[in-house]
Amino acid sequence: MEQDVRQTLERLIAARGVSFAGVSQLLGKNPAYIQQFIRRGTPKRLDERDRRILAQFFGVSEAQLGAPADDVQARPGRAGRVPVRVSQPHRTLPARMRLIPRLAVGASAGPGALAEDEAPVAEIAFDEAWLRRLGAGSDAVTMIRVEGDSMAPTLSDGDDILVAMQDGANARRRDGIHVLRMDDALIVKRLAFQPDGRLSVTSDNALYPSYPDVAPESVHIVGRVIWAGRRV
Repeated sequence: MEQDVRQTLERLIAARGVSFAGVSQLLGKNPAYIQQFIRRGTPKRLDERDRRILAQFFGVSEAQLGAPADDVQARPGRAGRVPVRVSQPHRTLPARMRLIPRLAVGASAGPGALAEDEAPVAEIAFDEAWLRRLGAGSDAVTMIRVEGDSMAPTLSDGDDILVAMQDGANARRRDGIHVLRMDDALIVKRLAFQPDGRLSVTSDNALYPSYPDVAPESVHIVGRVIWAGRRV
């Protein structure tokens, strides 16, 4: 049964065109989590939360990802209501919509913020076609907040940003604003890829330092920022 789940998940990932690392980060796990589950059987089975997020992301039932057949829960309220299967919440979401997890971390636009807790705290539905027009393609997408003002006026402290997640080793070379992981901290900076493979890492706020010549192996690219929103 668990082997079938791993094979199903691997087919879904291949069909969506996303990386193992990107799906792992969608769950708020380390980049090797999904690869280890599929290829090594560790963990032995997906937990309830991970099944729910993956089912919603890929548009399948949780039963295909190993949910028990008797995983049902009665709706709260009046007695006698018909129990509903909680393993298939994606069916209430229009097919054109994609649920995006909002992570409980910030990407610092300043000195750097430790990302110790990457569990989703909410899920927000976005139109799939709109995400693709933004350039998300089939990448896993997450929402996090900006902390600090080194990217002002482009990004401000407290802004929410959508990040198209990428495997750092295989990230597409595309100039723009990216979320990076450096020394276990998440930061958001503007990247420019040089012809020789080195990087320019810059802050939009001139009061903060920029680094015009950075070795690519010193930077782990988590994903590219495709949208920002803020409270007015």
